[in-house]
Amino acid sequence: MYLARRLAHSRFGRGLVIFVAVLILVNCATIAFAQEGGAEKTGAQQQSWFAWFIECSGLIGLIILICSVYFVALVARMFVDLRMQTAMPPEVIAQCEAMLEQRDFKGIFNVVKEDDSFFSRVLVTGITELPNGLSEAREAMERIGEMLTTDMEKKISPMAVLGTLGPMIGLLGTLSGMISSFGEIARSAGQTIKSDRVAKGISEALLLTFEGVALSLPAIAFFSFFRNRAMAISVTTMTRADEFLRHFAQAARKPGGGAAAPAARAKA
Repeated sequence: MYLARRLAHSRFGRGLVIFVAVLILVNCATIAFAQEGGAEKTGAQQQSWFAWFIECSGLIGLIILICSVYFVALVARMFVDLRMQTAMPPEVIAQCEAMLEQRDFKGIFNVVKEDDSFFSRVLVTGITELPNGLSEAREAMERIGEMLTTDMEKKISPMAVLGTLGPMIGLLGTLSGMISSFGEIARSAGQTIKSDRVAKGISEALLLTFEGVALSLPAIAFFSFFRNRAMAISVTTMTRADEFLRHFAQAARKPGGGAAAPAARAKA
């Protein structure tokens, strides 16, 4: 499973790099074609909207574009990783419940030990600490549950960073465009001001501001969405694992072995 995830991540990374590279090449070709067409023709044909958009965005727009592609990829990955089926695999739970009815404590321990889901990692900690008492086992489960919840929050934290950086990057473009416009006015020195250059700087400032905000708003929205989903997954999984551990302890107290005996046999 670990090797499969590494392979998927590597393919995902290569695909992302190829996508960005192709997009940059297309943008560069579009700009070159627009400039060549403008040089051959005497301005009779206006610049296309797409070429104008790319030209005004410039390097800062390219940075926002890369952040946007990363954001979309991160959202897609979180929709796959942050699922209740991933945190609590139904087949694992069904297998553990069937073994619990058969009092196969060692089989339950082996199943949850080999699985890497949220439910299994919490439950294997509780079963390991069960010989020390049910309360100690539940406390150990809570500690590992908090750690796993923190790991999920770390996965979605880049969205909060993008939500904060988006307007800042856009503000950098705003300042660059305004400096360009007012610099053109200041350098005219009483001569006729070229309105097209002034308008270009203003349009660049507004466009980059729009791009930064357009990145920030969905990033903040999806961060809140996935944070709430992570908390719901954590609470539901911890409740289900605690319930199963109590049933495990009750089955261990029945005739045929004490509470510590099945857990000790499970670890053996």
